Amino acid sequence: MLSIPDLVIIGAGHAGCEAALAAARLGVETLLLTLNMDAVALMACNPAIGGSAKGHLVREIDALGGEMGRAIDDTMLQSRMLNLSKGPAVHALRAQADKQRYQNRMRTALLSQPRLTVRQGEAVSIETEGGRVTGVTTATGQRIACRAVVVATGVYLRGRVFVGEAQWDSGPQGLLSATRLSGCLEALGFSLRRFKTGTPARMDARSIDFDRLEVQRGDEPVTPFSFMTDRRLENRACCYLTWTTPETHRVILDNLHRAPMFTGAISGVGPRYCPSIESKIVRFRDKERHQVFLEPEGLESREWYVQGMSSSLPEDVQWAMYRTVPGLERCELIRLAYAIEYDCIDPTQLRASLETRRVGGLFMAGQINGTSGYEEAAAQGILAGINAAMYLLGKPPLILTRDMAYIGVMTDDLTTQGTDEPYRMMTSRAEYRLRLRQDNADLRLTPLSHALGLAGEERYERTLKKERDAAEAGRVLRTTHFAPGPALNSWLKAHGQPEADGPVSAEELVRRPAVAVEDVKQLCLPLAEMDAQALYQAEIGAKYAGYLQREEEAVRKARAMEDTLLDEAIPYTDITALRMEAREKLAAMKPRSLGAASRIPGVNPADVAVLMVWLKKHAEDDGRRDDE
Repeated sequence: MLSIPDLVIIGAGHAGCEAALAAARLGVETLLLTLNMDAVALMACNPAIGGSAKGHLVREIDALGGEMGRAIDDTMLQSRMLNLSKGPAVHALRAQADKQRYQNRMRTALLSQPRLTVRQGEAVSIETEGGRVTGVTTATGQRIACRAVVVATGVYLRGRVFVGEAQWDSGPQGLLSATRLSGCLEALGFSLRRFKTGTPARMDARSIDFDRLEVQRGDEPVTPFSFMTDRRLENRACCYLTWTTPETHRVILDNLHRAPMFTGAISGVGPRYCPSIESKIVRFRDKERHQVFLEPEGLESREWYVQGMSSSLPEDVQWAMYRTVPGLERCELIRLAYAIEYDCIDPTQLRASLETRRVGGLFMAGQINGTSGYEEAAAQGILAGINAAMYLLGKPPLILTRDMAYIGVMTDDLTTQGTDEPYRMMTSRAEYRLRLRQDNADLRLTPLSHALGLAGEERYERTLKKERDAAEAGRVLRTTHFAPGPALNSWLKAHGQPEADGPVSAEELVRRPAVAVEDVKQLCLPLAEMDAQALYQAEIGAKYAGYLQREEEAVRKARAMEDTLLDEAIPYTDITALRMEAREKLAAMKPRSLGAASRIPGVNPADVAVLMVWLKKHAEDDGRRDDE
């Protein structure tokens, strides 16, 4: 038996990369196994990072000490802050990446990380003894001894690709699929299901009429993803917008009888919020057109990505369909669009730490858990990597709750409610989204990560300074007052505000919807000398004070439920006051807390009340026994 690291990560996609880096940085000897070294951190679909809610996840990954934020800052082609016309809770960064440079950047981080070894190889089975992980066996017959495993296999498990009537076993972009590990997971008792995703065609830039497209420029200045990025970032490319036409819709509708999604050839469940173009045309027949974004795959690549037109239609239909779109009449397809079906687990088989309930030391992260998207995968990856390290080091796991992070919302959704379709993070899923903003992810999570040993001293000191500066900016806003008079009234008039009939504080001015803290800097010199990030935190604190206070009160009320931890040994089936469905669900899922129990489908408020009474009674019985 070959003596090797204590932790094996299976899969080097976005989840596997973050898991491996986090564990190694926490001092655990880690082996990262990948089917293909050339596919490390592959952006098999859109070469972009972030977006609505997804940008929040990337900021949280970065705040914890992860790599994705720094990697996209180093390789971005274009960046935009989305939803600026709305409130700060839903502002979200999105950046187009140079696909090959992003992969190379992440591969370099992996290969230069101490305590981390990266190897090409296929894991075909996970060995266990006494309900715990003992090793991994590869396709070549090597048995690798280890005490923990993170499964981060993406869409490779029994992957099958569909292009019209043609279908074949494959991973994404022509890579090999993993055909044997699924059987091992089933033998270990895990319930598997089939999900489906897809991708659009890639086009030769020389065949696109860019003059007929609407230019989509990036933001200036660029806001970095990483809280550690100090240098000025530059947009180096543009994206473009066009639209489908009635002719596009006719071509698709005339060929639905050849579409695998409609013939029954594809049985896997597809993503609701990223449907194929044929699904959009059928679902929204009343819409005359749909947006299509043309996005570059790299500065040195001629391939362009056609966002909004993923498909599994036959090749001849694809050529006809894409050429009905304005600007694409002469397009040449470099890669065909396709759908891919793959195996994943029911995520209710996981604890909130992403460790499986069935096997100790076995963690799962990414699309194996039923999610979609690079950001969702990477967020699970860093959590699984941290907790695999905590498991091996004999320390308590890091549990992120719904009031702490979007990562906590996602993990709770998956482990308590499960998902019947590829799960996508959205701001609407977070009930405390005003406190879980993308701009304060470092303030929320870096102290936690630093305490674990993942976030370094420099990152931690930056966070503390930002916190101090924001507090000082808030103090200046509260304590700076302006007397009524010509100077103040002139300023108010210039900003479309009514004249003041008495003294007014800087904070009161900032609370006005049409006034920004940048405007008030003209009146208050101490503010002009302060850090922009600190001022932004103070501005949000002033403008949304009432809303933030209500959210904090809601969190305090919910915290009692979250802090009431439930022992996994509770005999739910014996608590006869619970309804039968609740007994079955609670016994199967063994929720971590009373709050988690309340969110399990099939457990109603009356069941939670019964459980609270049972807990109180048993606590009193335990107290009497201790007295005796």
